[in-house]
Amino acid sequence: MRNSYYIYGIDTSIMTYKFISSRLFLIGFFMVCNMFIMTAQTNATPQIHTWELLEIELKTENPYTNYYREVTCWVDLEGPDFSKRIYGFWNGGNDFLVRVVATKAGMWTWKSGSNQPNDNGLNTKSGAFTAVEWTDKEKEANPNRRGFVIPTENGRALQYTDGTPFFMIGDTWLAGSTWRLPFRNAATENNYIPDTGIGFEDAINYRKNQGYNSVSMIAAFPNWEADNHPSTYADSSGVFLRNAWEKFGYDVSDATGTDASGGLSYWGTFTSKNMRDEYGNLPFAMSDTHKGVSDFNTINPEYFKSLDKKMAYMSEEGLVPLLETVRRDVGPSWNAYFDFKESFARYVQYLISRYGAYNMVFSGIHLDWIPKDFSLTADEFNEALTYHLEKYGPMPYGQVVTTLIDRSTYKAFGHDKDVPWLMMHSVGNKPRDHRVTTAIDTLFNLNPAYPAINFEPYYTGWDHSINKPNGERPPANSVRDNYFARAQMYGSVLSGALSGHVHGTAAYDMTSTGEPSGARPHFWEALKYDSGHYMQHLNTFILSEGHNYQNLQPATKDLNPNKAPGSPEMGLDGWSYMMRTPNKDFALLYFENQSVSPVLKGFKPNTSYALVWFNPLNGEWGHPINVKTNKKGVLELPLFPDKQNPSVIDWAMKITEIKN
Repeated sequence: MRNSYYIYGIDTSIMTYKFISSRLFLIGFFMVCNMFIMTAQTNATPQIHTWELLEIELKTENPYTNYYREVTCWVDLEGPDFSKRIYGFWNGGNDFLVRVVATKAGMWTWKSGSNQPNDNGLNTKSGAFTAVEWTDKEKEANPNRRGFVIPTENGRALQYTDGTPFFMIGDTWLAGSTWRLPFRNAATENNYIPDTGIGFEDAINYRKNQGYNSVSMIAAFPNWEADNHPSTYADSSGVFLRNAWEKFGYDVSDATGTDASGGLSYWGTFTSKNMRDEYGNLPFAMSDTHKGVSDFNTINPEYFKSLDKKMAYMSEEGLVPLLETVRRDVGPSWNAYFDFKESFARYVQYLISRYGAYNMVFSGIHLDWIPKDFSLTADEFNEALTYHLEKYGPMPYGQVVTTLIDRSTYKAFGHDKDVPWLMMHSVGNKPRDHRVTTAIDTLFNLNPAYPAINFEPYYTGWDHSINKPNGERPPANSVRDNYFARAQMYGSVLSGALSGHVHGTAAYDMTSTGEPSGARPHFWEALKYDSGHYMQHLNTFILSEGHNYQNLQPATKDLNPNKAPGSPEMGLDGWSYMMRTPNKDFALLYFENQSVSPVLKGFKPNTSYALVWFNPLNGEWGHPINVKTNKKGVLELPLFPDKQNPSVIDWAMKITEIKN
């Protein structure tokens, strides 16, 4: 949003409202914009826009040993068609903030409360504000002003609250919350080309100019530090403390199976990447009792103040991030040394309280893999996240909750009542080939219907065993490398993942300037790969008929053939995909490299259709070709535009009924 506001909760007979622009950033030099203080009587309430963040500050009057653990505060927020409890969060010292938004225009009121009945600084504070709508022009300038992202009515896709389609065009910046992609407090050039020294604002604007509307980030990486331990190691009790991404070039072990503390080490000799914020802050204090383990009962608000800047900037730029809690490798130590269910729920709620007034998709856990020693099980995470839901309730403004997964959320957790906190299914990480489309098709046919997406598809530039379709590892940013990414884009969406797609960035760990890149490229190099540029064409193709893509259903079985002879299930060549609306007036198709031109059935009999080829490499449409089905509803396709059969490159196609 353009502005955020602070309301200091004091006696409502005379209340001080402090309005501060959310863009308190350096723009060429230090300056604070649009800041003023107004003293208001009860008959003069502040005015904000709908979906615009407003902060209510509460200050405890009583001292506490551990503010994060001991104090829970909230406001009961009332407005047009809205009545909910919105939880606050500890912001350091004796300060608590409650972030709220108005979902509709009109008068809004709030009243504070807490679990500390004798603290007059937290309880019985109250206030009011009015909300007005943005203009259509203002909504065009920032789609976040249309409301937060929610599932569509049919459960298949995503939309803004006002019904405008939201098709996620995302990128994988898992370490983007840390110093590795620093927030510069500085303007960026609109024609910026990624290079060493890249900042957060640079990267956001570069991807935004390519049509992206989302990036995926993990909020915090507890237990990760560049120290004298390997990236994956256990303490002397055999509890694994991390399974981190390597800091290549920084050797700490002789790979004999032990580390410097006598614990166990695995997987090479490099230490872990450190994941502090730009000022050296860790997300939690370190435990005094368990060496190398975060104290999950003692959060560090200063770390999250750095993430605040990035979340505010993305909101102002119109992006809807996927924000994840933590990566799964922190689970074993958290569970071994703390009350996991209670303290994990508290942390999840801290993130929701801090960022739940932003437009985002929230991921309960980054569960990219579920190894026996380096992660808790899906059931254990499900239990903790269900406990959070039962204790604190759902997201305050209806935002979507999902999780990143190593196969399929349905396979890992189940569906509906089995996993009550989950609102959106996903696939990812493995397999990264044709087999993922089978998992997506299963998700599409679940009842009730949930949106679905592929969060971790093929990653261009990544040399890893799980990233080799049919065993092939092409050179980074080669034609073949970028094709594999493109095939996963279109194949995933046209198997039923209508929520959108997240581009696989091999530099998700964000190796910084001065560090060897190792098995993963530097971030600024990966941003320039051609595969990232292709994502905007996917958006153009899917939304070419507006909302209508949300009504598509898988119809690949009506392609004959839908697989070229000998095309491997574990590869990404030779398969074709089709989705079509139930009334058969609109279809989208994708043909991989080496696909055989099929005959299409299941369309309306004796009906004229317009076929238009689409080039996924440059986003260009061909000229419409009019064809007519026979009396059985069979449609004969023309040759691929390259006049080859099988095709030597991949193609997409749109089919629409010609109506009189």
